[in-house]
Amino acid sequence: MKRAIHILTAAVLLAAAAAASANAECVVPSKPGGAMDLTCKLAQKALPDTKLKLAYLPGGIGAVAWHTLVSQRRAEPDTLVAFSGGSLLNLAEGKFGKATADDVRWVAALGVDYGMIAVRSDAPWHSLDELMDAIRKNPQQVLIGVSGTIGSQDWMKVALLARRAGIEPRRLRFVALEGGGETFTAMSANYVQVISGDASEAALYAGPGKVRVLAVLAEKRLPGVLASVPTAREQGYDIVWPVIRGVWMGPGVPDADYRRWVDAFARMQATPEFAALRAQAGLYPFSLTGDALTRWVKQAINDYNRQAREFNLVREH
Repeated sequence: MKRAIHILTAAVLLAAAAAASANAECVVPSKPGGAMDLTCKLAQKALPDTKLKLAYLPGGIGAVAWHTLVSQRRAEPDTLVAFSGGSLLNLAEGKFGKATADDVRWVAALGVDYGMIAVRSDAPWHSLDELMDAIRKNPQQVLIGVSGTIGSQDWMKVALLARRAGIEPRRLRFVALEGGGETFTAMSANYVQVISGDASEAALYAGPGKVRVLAVLAEKRLPGVLASVPTAREQGYDIVWPVIRGVWMGPGVPDADYRRWVDAFARMQATPEFAALRAQAGLYPFSLTGDALTRWVKQAINDYNRQAREFNLVREH
């Protein structure tokens, strides 16, 4: 009799878990398309049993989704929200108001992308030094396309490189565009001559007659299409810019539900099937969950804050 009760109890618990998962949602804090969308879709493919649905909550470069979940939906046990390195940079710069990393529960990092610098295939520059020399001589003649505005990830990448080259970032000519696809389109039309973006985007466009990637901002050369592209470090510019992609949950989510999701992602990331899906998404290995991810996020925000202060980009509240 006791055995039957235990079996029945286990069955009920499994059914409850399945029911909760059936209502699971991944919030994309931007419009459809782009990196945030990619993050939720990767989670959706990697965890098919959760029947993860996608919902879009754009606005305020992620601030709308952040404040909505923190204030109005803080305890939803099956709601994930996508984030990127850009989200952490926005927190570091004070663009989410008084928000801090402690306001939410960090669940899992799904992978990492890296920054890159590219030019047109017919451009006269074949290295970072050649590009920086041209900018130093005549900054008005080199238009740099970035996704976002001053202080964005793409802006920061070029500003840091310029500073290493002894060029004042305020002399640079930036053109603010919407997303990676638009930057490549603008360069194809010669509206801009240089773009700062991500390696996963460049992999789609690189090749003879397309674009020339001058550098990847990674610790070492990347595999695949960009394998022949040197790192910035190899060229004397000690700049590494990882672009983490992952998910978080509201601050009021019960520990049991939080741990359930952390464990689910940890198990998923250990499988070869997930490694294949991650590669298809143009991401590289970076698998942290739960407490380890939380520590990493806090350190990353501190590092971003230090870099942002160098350019007087931090909003004080």
